[in-house]
Amino acid sequence: MLAQKTIKPLFIGGEWVETSELHPIYNKYTGELFAQISKAGEAEMNAALEAAERAFRQSDFAPAQRFQVLMKMYHLLLDHLEEFAEAIAAEGGKPIVDARTEVNRSALIFLLSAEEAIKITGEMIPAQVAPNLNIGKRLIYTIKKPIGLVCAITPFNFPLNLVVHKVAPALAAGNPVIIKPASDTAYSALKLCELLEKAGLPKGFASCLVGSGSTLGDQLLTDQRIHKYTFTGSPEVGKHIHRTIGMRRVTLELGSNSATIVHQDADVETAAAKLARMSFAHAGQICISVQRIYVHKEIEQIFMEAFLRYTASLKVGDPLDPSTIVGPMISEKEAIRIEGWVNEAVEQGAKIWTGGRRENNVYYPTVLTGATKGMKVVDEEVFAPVVSIATYETIEEAVRLVNDSKYGLQAGVFTQSVSLAHTIPYLLEVGGVMINDTSSFRADQMPYGGVKESGMGKEGPAFAIEEMLETVTVAVNLEEQL
Repeated sequence: MLAQKTIKPLFIGGEWVETSELHPIYNKYTGELFAQISKAGEAEMNAALEAAERAFRQSDFAPAQRFQVLMKMYHLLLDHLEEFAEAIAAEGGKPIVDARTEVNRSALIFLLSAEEAIKITGEMIPAQVAPNLNIGKRLIYTIKKPIGLVCAITPFNFPLNLVVHKVAPALAAGNPVIIKPASDTAYSALKLCELLEKAGLPKGFASCLVGSGSTLGDQLLTDQRIHKYTFTGSPEVGKHIHRTIGMRRVTLELGSNSATIVHQDADVETAAAKLARMSFAHAGQICISVQRIYVHKEIEQIFMEAFLRYTASLKVGDPLDPSTIVGPMISEKEAIRIEGWVNEAVEQGAKIWTGGRRENNVYYPTVLTGATKGMKVVDEEVFAPVVSIATYETIEEAVRLVNDSKYGLQAGVFTQSVSLAHTIPYLLEVGGVMINDTSSFRADQMPYGGVKESGMGKEGPAFAIEEMLETVTVAVNLEEQL
C-alpha cells in the first residue's frame, strides 16, 4: 500500500517548493487523510511562468532530446505502475483495476508523443500552380515552431491520464507547460513531476500549481505570457475560459450526456454486457460515460433482462479491492446531487429498476426508464452511475433522440448492418461514433473531442501536438540567384 505523505510540495520550474497554506486530500472511500498539498499563490504562479519563459528562450529543447525524455517517461511510468494506481484509487476513488489501466494508458501517451516529437515537419507548397509565378523562380514551404507556454487545466476523474494527454504533447512540441490539476486529486500530478525530473526534463519546462479556479485559475487565464490553454472540465468553466483568454488558442474538452443505440439486429448479450460495465465505470464519472441508451422496440424486453442481470453483477465498494467495479463518487456533495436528480425524475414520471440509493458518497448503479427530455438526468451531464433507457421504432427516430442534446462528444451504435455502420456517422452530431461499442470507447492515439457544448479542438498526441505548434510559411524569391 502506498505510504501516506504528510506534505507534498509544489513543482515550480524544476524546484520543489513548500508553502504555508495546505490543501488536504482525503481517501474517497474511507474518508481518511491521504495527503496534504501545498497551495500556490500569485508569487508561486509568477515564479513558474518566469521559469517557463526563461526555459523557452534559453533552452535548446530539440526534438531528439524531447524524444529521449518522453521515452524515459514511458518506461518510468511502467516501473511505478502500482504506486500510481494506488494513489489514483485512494485520491480519486477509482477501482484499482481501472486505475492500473489508467497508468498503462498514460505510459502509452508518452510513447506516442515521443514518436511524434521526431516527426514534426513542415511541407513543400507547389509554387507552379499560380499562373502569375514563373516556374522555378519561387520556393514555398512551411516550418513548425513551438507555440510557447501551455497551461493545462485538468479534472479529478482521470488525475493522471488527462494530465498526461496535455503534458506529453506540449513537451513533444517543444513547449513549456504549467499544470493546474484538480485540487482534490493533485497528488498524482505532482508525482508525475517527480518522474519528469528523473527523466531529465530541462528545468522550467514543467511546473505544477495547486489552487482554486476562482483565484489561481483566473490569474492564469488573464496572464498574457501563456499562449495556449488546454482544458478538460465543465461547459460552464470552458465558456468562462473562452471568454477570458481572448484571441489566444484553446482546446476545450467539455461535458456530455453520451448516448448509445442498440439496433434490432445487434448482438444483445454483448451490447448489454458492455453497456452495463461502461454506464457505471468509475461511478459514471467519465466524460463519455453511457448516460442514455436507445433500444429498438423489438428487442426491449430481452435487452432489459440482460442489462439488469449484468448490472446486478457489478460489485460496489472499496476501490482497492480488485473485484470492485463501482467505487465512490468524488464527494458526498456530488452523491447527494445525483440522488436529488434521480428523485426529481421519479417525481416527474421516471421509474427506477435498480439502484436509487446512497451510502455516504457511494451511489449505487441506477437504471431508469420513462426519463424524458426536460429532466436533468436526460438533458444534463449526470457524471454519476445513472443511466436512462428508452425505446425507438426507426433508426431515424434513434438519430433524432441522440442529436436532441446540447452536447455532442461521442455516441455508440450496436448493429450488424454494414450499411448502417457506414452511414450513421454522417447523421449523428458528435465528435466520435463507436460502432459495436459504447460511447465510452477511447483509444489514446485517436482524435478525441466533441461538437456543440462538448467543446472544440482535438486530443490524441498527434492531433494535440498539431494544435500546439505554429505553422510559419516561407517563400523564397530565387529570381536573383538564377
